[in-house]
Amino acid sequence: MTFPNRLSAALAATIALAGLSGCASVPDIDEGAISRAGQTEKPELIGRQGPLSQRQSKAILDRLAKTSKDASLLERHLAIEQAVAESPLVAGNRTKMLRDGAATFHAMFQAIQSAKVEINLEYYTFEDIESDGAHLGDLLLAKRQQGVAINVIYDSYGSVETPPAFFERLKAGGINLVEFNPVNPLDARSGYALNDRDHRKILVVDGAVAIVGGINMSASYEGPSIAKSGNPAGPVLPWRDNDAEIEGPAAAQLQALFVEHWRAQKGPVFQGPVELPTAPAKGAEVVRIIGSTPDHAVPRYYVTVLSAISNAEKSVLINAAYFVPTHQEMEDLEEAAKRGVDVHLVLPAVSDSDLSMSVGHSRYSDLLEAGVKIFEMPKVILHSKLVTVDGVWSVIGSSNFDHRSVLFNDEVDAVIVGSDTAEQLQTMFAEDEAKSTAMTLEAWRNRPFGERAHEMLDRLWQDLL
Repeated sequence: MTFPNRLSAALAATIALAGLSGCASVPDIDEGAISRAGQTEKPELIGRQGPLSQRQSKAILDRLAKTSKDASLLERHLAIEQAVAESPLVAGNRTKMLRDGAATFHAMFQAIQSAKVEINLEYYTFEDIESDGAHLGDLLLAKRQQGVAINVIYDSYGSVETPPAFFERLKAGGINLVEFNPVNPLDARSGYALNDRDHRKILVVDGAVAIVGGINMSASYEGPSIAKSGNPAGPVLPWRDNDAEIEGPAAAQLQALFVEHWRAQKGPVFQGPVELPTAPAKGAEVVRIIGSTPDHAVPRYYVTVLSAISNAEKSVLINAAYFVPTHQEMEDLEEAAKRGVDVHLVLPAVSDSDLSMSVGHSRYSDLLEAGVKIFEMPKVILHSKLVTVDGVWSVIGSSNFDHRSVLFNDEVDAVIVGSDTAEQLQTMFAEDEAKSTAMTLEAWRNRPFGERAHEMLDRLWQDLL
């Protein structure tokens, strides 16, 4: 989610000015060095008990290769992942793709209900959502009364419209709360950073089950939502989004990210154990958890996505809520299409951020000319963040295909290597694409001049989007 349009203009302007004053710029990434490193790296995997032996790793990689239609592509993407990421590949996970709010909230509530020791939640927007007639607040308080430790991090800006009474009720019930980078400087506990936002969406239960993706704990997903900057006269549309449920050892990586944020924000004494026993293997998926923050000189997610696209050989499928590509993302997408890679973008036809749509539109002509296929999905507020490459490499998380996720936001993403998950996502892409309208170069170039000029002017704001 970009700047919430529902917020006051004054607050949005304040954060925008803070961003301009920071003079942040997207770093240039040496993709040649990444590719060369990928030619010599050997993927290293860990399991429940730590690093796997060469024999164990080979057995897992051989199994993945057998399920892949092209073993050499899988091997190449694994090597590149090892070269660019700063977190391990974790074997032995079960993954399940969750489509839209109803299915995701149902899975979240089931996971919370199953908790025996500890529940950790970290969300940009944190509200008292409802699922199957139950409310999140009631469920969390009931689990706390059962002795389950509960820690919550919520973003101050993203949750600005959540009634304070909700947080007060949770706190009174013994639930630990941290407000990430408070908008009010008097409430700041770890330095004032108005423009740096916690855009992560993480639920971890007992260090064994985790849910991660683009879906906030927001009532927007409970039913149709007002589009077009909250204009009541605008269309009433449902939100389209995805999460992934991960069960197994990779959940410990999300637990570690949560604890790291808690300490950085100088939260109160942590409820429950900081480190839980690593969960046993639950499936065959290999997962890498990537936590990105503005503190990293080289944004981890950004480098990972660039490397995957620039080394793609067959296909690149992208589902992006806010398509405001950097210059390197544009170059990599165009170059991939020109060398024969089948590049498909499924983007919104209507959005809660008109500005990001305008900037994205200004890029369509160049992409279409290069051979990129662009589809706009109508009748929904598309909020999804998915990329899958060559049918073997996929990523789902909170990072948008925009500048803000590179420059300002704390994000979390799960890279899932293997054809099983990629095939699930390819099916979802095909379903979304079938409901979308294909853009053509001729029609796009023949739009009114004033419309095109307006889009070019809107690019002035792209570093804040």
